[in-house]
Order: sequence, then C-alpha cells, then structure tokens
Amino acid sequence: MTTISSQITSMQNQTTYNNLNKQLTSAADATEDSQMFLTLMLQQLQNQDPTEPTSNTEWLAQLAQYSSLEQMTQMNQGLEDCMSYLSAFYNDTAANSEITQTLSLIGKEVTIKIPKDLNDPKSEEKTIKGTVSEASFEEGSGKVKVDGEYYSIANIISVRDKSLES
Repeated sequence: MTTISSQITSMQNQTTYNNLNKQLTSAADATEDSQMFLTLMLQQLQNQDPTEPTSNTEWLAQLAQYSSLEQMTQMNQGLEDCMSYLSAFYNDTAANSEITQTLSLIGKEVTIKIPKDLNDPKSEEKTIKGTVSEASFEEGSGKVKVDGEYYSIANIISVRDKSLES
C-alpha cells in the first residue's frame, strides 16, 4: 500500500512542479512585454514633433488599450491555470480510480482473455479463470495476480463475487 501512496504523491508533486514552472515563465514574459510597451511609449514622447505634440486623448486611448490588453492577458492566464489544475485533478482522479478498481478485485473470481501474440504466429487467444490473490501497479497500470501470474486489468472480461453465491 505504501508504493501506491508514494506513486500518487509523486504524480501530484510532478504536476505541481510543472504548473509552477509554467506560471513563472508566463509571468516573466508578461513583465517583459509591459516593459517594452512603456519603453516604446517613452521613446514616442521624447521623439515627438514639438510643434505638433500628440494630444492627451491619443495618449489616454493608448493607455486604455494597453490596460485592456493586460487585463485580457491576465484573464487568459487565469483560465489557463484553471484548465491546468482541472487537467491535473482529472489525471489524479483517473489514477486513483484505477487503483481503487484494481484493489476491489482482490478475492473476486475473474475471467481474463489473453490476446494472441502478434509476434508469434503459433500463439492462440487464451481465456483464464481464477481468483485474484494480489493487486499491483507497474508502469502506471493495474495488474492482478491469478494462479501465480500477473495480468493487466485491461484483459479482464468478467468479474464474479463468489461470496454472494449461496
């Protein structure tokens, strides 16, 4: 059970690290864009024709457009962060669901269909019935132990609870 918990913790830590790294990169880009706009605006002020200066209305319109653009960029970043969080939540929930589903198979009688090995022309499709004695997780996938062999839960075609039969 410790390995399952450590796998979940590892996945959550990696997701948090990736989200934080993305936020830091986006914040640096936004700051750079703001600095560039203000630098260009100051250059425009310094180099304008003194006989025909730009009107206050034009400056206010440019500042309003810049402010609006900055707010839309922040809102877009907020939505991206929200989507990233929801995606990570969905992935964690799916992983937890598979873990719960795999663990619930212990003690149940299952029928497993083993597909034909495409690399071996002599192999045939097999069906195995047995009771699940153990569950494990390898390479992010649930596996069950039946009659001493491990099988992927993706190959299970039926599950039966023998304790409910009378």
